[in-house]
Amino acid sequence: MKIDFKKYSDGLVPAIIQDVDTQKVLMLGFMNEEAWNTTMQTGKVTFYSRSKKRLWTKGEESGHFLELRSAAVDCDHDTLLIKAHPLGPVCHTGADTCWDEKNHRDDFLYYLEDIIELRKKVAPEESYVAKLFQKGINKIAQKVGEEAVETVIEAKDNNDELFLNESADLLFHYLILLNAKGYKLSDVVNILKGRHSK
Repeated sequence: MKIDFKKYSDGLVPAIIQDVDTQKVLMLGFMNEEAWNTTMQTGKVTFYSRSKKRLWTKGEESGHFLELRSAAVDCDHDTLLIKAHPLGPVCHTGADTCWDEKNHRDDFLYYLEDIIELRKKVAPEESYVAKLFQKGINKIAQKVGEEAVETVIEAKDNNDELFLNESADLLFHYLILLNAKGYKLSDVVNILKGRHSK
């Protein structure tokens, strides 16, 4: 990959940092050739700090590193797009992004997955999700089966509201089952994408 570090007199090129999973833009930094090489060697996104006048690895103090996943350069070879996995909030204010946006997918189902992950960690008496996880995988799988049967029953009738509500219940409990098995919706989507490409 050819990067034109000599285009600007300070030897810096802008680096846009994007979350590899949510596709949200997290921050903008600058890299010189040394910062780029360090990023490639360590797998942790490293910038050149114009205020500190030195290399600066994001997370070196907070532990909220940006793990490199991929990099691309634009058509003029003077701007980088870095896709990374953030290990915590990115902005120094504690926000998810430097634009104070929540770092989750715009797709609500992926957001719901995050909520399920959070809820399973609270006390069972405070959350239906936590209570279901406490009962174990057999109960979770049984609940998916019950909701599937109820969805089929409502599909045979003409009450659209009941059918859609049962469908929502089924999808919600399926997401819980995926989580309990250690998987995410994206794992299933990837299988579907693979089938589609054949």
